[in-house]
Amino acid sequence: MGKKRIVTTDAKEAGAESKAPAVSSKKRIETGILHVQSTYNNTKVMLTDDKGNALMWGSSGGAGFRGAKKGTPFAAAKVGETLAVKAAVLGLKEIRVVVKGVGSGRESAIRGFVSKGINISSISDQTPVPFNGPKPKKPRRV
Repeated sequence: MGKKRIVTTDAKEAGAESKAPAVSSKKRIETGILHVQSTYNNTKVMLTDDKGNALMWGSSGGAGFRGAKKGTPFAAAKVGETLAVKAAVLGLKEIRVVVKGVGSGRESAIRGFVSKGINISSISDQTPVPFNGPKPKKPRRV
């Protein structure tokens, strides 16, 4: 089946490769905005700086959940936790939360984010609500 190759590495080289990956270590951010969009089918979480520039994001579909499991609170909590771990590398200490949508992952995504030790200064709900709705059908003429 061919020759087997044995690769030897020095201890110095092996130690250099096992560095912990730093996510944009140059950026240091103290405060940010956490946008949570929760629908019946999915939960998306995005972290921005104070100006609204996106830093990182995640969704329950991207976390490995498929089908009906994407809309569950458990999937939303996992997305919040993974995003909080990445945000801790940036030095994030305090966030404002903006929630949109009516899905079941609204609160659990926030709880998952806070479980990693980041404080919340405010929570605002910006779910779009129709104030007039669609035009009703015309009555039937018989």
